[in-house]
Amino acid sequence: MRHLNTLLLGLCLGAQALAAPDPGKDPMPSVMWEFHHQRILGGAPYVFDDRVALLAPPFAEDARQVPIQVDARALPGKVTRVMAWAELNPIPRVFDFRPGDAVLPVVAIRIRIEQATPIRAAALTEDGVWHIGSAWIDAAGGGCTAPSVVRAQPGWEDRLGQIHAARFPLGDDERLRLRVDHPMDNGLVGGIPEFFLNQAELRDAAGKPLATLELFPAVAENPTISLDLKGHEGARLWLRDNNGNEFEGGL
Repeated sequence: MRHLNTLLLGLCLGAQALAAPDPGKDPMPSVMWEFHHQRILGGAPYVFDDRVALLAPPFAEDARQVPIQVDARALPGKVTRVMAWAELNPIPRVFDFRPGDAVLPVVAIRIRIEQATPIRAAALTEDGVWHIGSAWIDAAGGGCTAPSVVRAQPGWEDRLGQIHAARFPLGDDERLRLRVDHPMDNGLVGGIPEFFLNQAELRDAAGKPLATLELFPAVAENPTISLDLKGHEGARLWLRDNNGNEFEGGL
């Protein structure tokens, strides 16, 4: 019986080894990669993949407002989920995006970074493998712990949750670009608790969800987000912050 159990264990381990892809060489070596692989991706199979295009400036001129774009359209098959994080941030995670059939796996957003850091984007395909795109952003630092610019502006409370949006044609598709008035407090500035948008849902005219987007406090104040929609159908954006406030606007 002991020999049988040993044989079965060996077969299982062998099958797992065959199923796990070769991840390849990390293009952005970081001491934090394995930590985030376990914490964010749950230790799932992954490959470093240039087809996940992660666009970011080489240097953050304003560490409180750093634009990044993740584009996973070059991957074969359907992309079911896209995530991004800044490895050396005190709050690393940026977003968790689940595009539906009517939305392309492309996200552009502005983030905060506290110091020079690798940025990672992970796209999940239907075979259960995460495809990892990488970039490096140099920075003077302090973007996560700097005082809020929004809170210094008079009347910001009256503008809370206002959505400013536009649509731009991209051949047969459209790009939705929006900005939401919100301080996105991350809890790292003394005396100001966390207060940030944490849920977003893109819906069609009938209210059916087209895509969901979970946001984290690494997202910049007055967040700017771009999504690519297949076709030219109408859409609405619904948002909620961690205090339970809900906002909605047509695009």
